[in-house]
Amino acid sequence: MKISIIGGGGWGLALAKLLSENRHDVLVWEYNPAFLDSLKKNHANPALLKGITLPSEIRYTDSFQMVADFASDILLLATPSQFIRSTLRMIPEDIARKLWGSETLLAIVNVAKGIEEQSLKTIDKILFDELPQKLHSKICALSGPSHAEEVARQIPTTVVIAGTNEELLKTLQEVFSNDYFRVYRSADLVGVEIGGAIKNIIAIAAGIVSGLGFGDNTMGALLTRGIVEISRFGESMDALPETFLGLSGIGDLITTAISPNSRNRYVGYELGKGKKLKEIQASMQMVAEGVASTRSVYQLSQRLGVDMPITTEVYKILYEDKEPLLAMRDLMKRELKAEF
Repeated sequence: MKISIIGGGGWGLALAKLLSENRHDVLVWEYNPAFLDSLKKNHANPALLKGITLPSEIRYTDSFQMVADFASDILLLATPSQFIRSTLRMIPEDIARKLWGSETLLAIVNVAKGIEEQSLKTIDKILFDELPQKLHSKICALSGPSHAEEVARQIPTTVVIAGTNEELLKTLQEVFSNDYFRVYRSADLVGVEIGGAIKNIIAIAAGIVSGLGFGDNTMGALLTRGIVEISRFGESMDALPETFLGLSGIGDLITTAISPNSRNRYVGYELGKGKKLKEIQASMQMVAEGVASTRSVYQLSQRLGVDMPITTEVYKILYEDKEPLLAMRDLMKRELKAEF
């Protein structure tokens, strides 16, 4: 198939490599001129995927016209969640008409994880806002425990793809799957989106726990209560409870919370060590989606009346300069209650 990827970050490039290895024709759109130049000249971006050379068959562009002319069967959105709406609005109107009106376009697959600030919308709802209604049934989300660095090195990985069209999901499973990348399917699009967004917040908390020097008892408690918090929020938005026991829930949470490759865990770890958020972000090449999602999820939980104590404390650390150790103590001293 012909597959275009909007966003040449680490995850977008890892998926480009995977899809090219699966014998698909891949075009990557990248806005950063330095990154684009490196990709065209060297078939690599060592700043994002160290030690990885991408297949020479992959093409790269900064032209939306070229993306439209490519006549994709599948379009992947691999820009950070807070920039998806603005990136779609960058497309000139005449090019957008050609792109979204293409008869060949089977699916639009989002691979970012987050909830938009201001609107407090999940990514599928952003796409419902920005894309023609005839494409809404083609919107899908790919999520799960899948660090770009490991997928690019062909380390066995399993993920889930969610959408509303069962036959389309089966087709997409075949497109992405191979002997190191296995894809399950789910009809719970909103649940998969929520799991992917909120696990980043709990991963920041996990980093804080490590940065403070706490041990395995603390981490086990945090992840267990974290998945309860994710499930509670998801069910308030009509997600299926079992989704959060799957790859986009507990699976993605565990991986993101314990892995040294996790950007969100890194932010939390540095916070736990006493650094301030601005200093941490200034040192990073890539976006930690959980920072923005913490504010979005906190505000939405307040609106929905959902009790999310871990998210609340992470929000206070990030945005109210609360001391991490005090936040941990406040979590431990909450009113005693039944587990479920």
